[in-house]
Amino acid sequence: MKRLITILIVLGFSGLAFGQNEESKPKDKAVWAPFESGYLIDNQTTVVPTAKTLEYIIQHKFGTMDNGFSDLFGLYAPGANIRMGLTYSVIKNLQIGYGITRLNMYNDFSAKYTILEQTRRNTIPVAVAIYANIGVDGRNNEVFGENYKGSDRFSYFTQLIVGRKVNDWLSLQVNTSFTHYNKTDSLIDHDKISVGINGRARFSPQSSILFQYDVPLKIKGIAEHREFTNPSKPNLGVGWEIRTSTHAFHIYVSTAAGIIPQHNAMFNQNDWMDGDLMIGFSITRMWSF
Repeated sequence: MKRLITILIVLGFSGLAFGQNEESKPKDKAVWAPFESGYLIDNQTTVVPTAKTLEYIIQHKFGTMDNGFSDLFGLYAPGANIRMGLTYSVIKNLQIGYGITRLNMYNDFSAKYTILEQTRRNTIPVAVAIYANIGVDGRNNEVFGENYKGSDRFSYFTQLIVGRKVNDWLSLQVNTSFTHYNKTDSLIDHDKISVGINGRARFSPQSSILFQYDVPLKIKGIAEHREFTNPSKPNLGVGWEIRTSTHAFHIYVSTAAGIIPQHNAMFNQNDWMDGDLMIGFSITRMWSF
């Protein structure tokens, strides 16, 4: 009997000690800065700024570089595009936004939510986010032809993003997206599925190399026509990022002339293999409240 009581006491103290060790075990926190911004050239990252953060964004693209010095590699070419936008982090991991773009006078309303954050001890090995927007074409009614309806202006984009901070200097992402336009040209499908890969390679505390490659897929199952007429081309981009505590500055070359993602997925006709690249830059500024 005494031996049984002794065993029970020992087990009791062992369980108490184990429980205290579990309680004192530090929580597995999210990795620090997998990306320096919520934007990566023409893509979104899994990053959402901390709650109650307001962010102002300017995105600008010049013309294509194929005319060389005659228009200073596109800096003075026609067809430049610009977008100005605001985003606000309502709560932890949830961001809403609005922007307006020169091309087609798109007004876009967006939301991004980080479903999972990668943790430092790999309890959660990847970050997962979902991004969605609604675009409203702001051009005159005549652009949409006969039998115009207000819903003809609307387009929709939804994207699932999976990212991982591989080490202190390299972060990678893959994504898949679905685009829908209520109205397109007669030979262009209304729906498009795309996949992409992008990432950041940091080479100094403030600077990184950025890259992206987005591929619109030709899927017969959702196509409305027998042949793919002028299918959209892949969008390649390479850039340089400079980051401060409140700013992110990107300068890059990329293929697509559009800025909102559904336009690039559906309509891009620039081919990087033919040298159809353009210089662009973006600036973000954040304020916390």
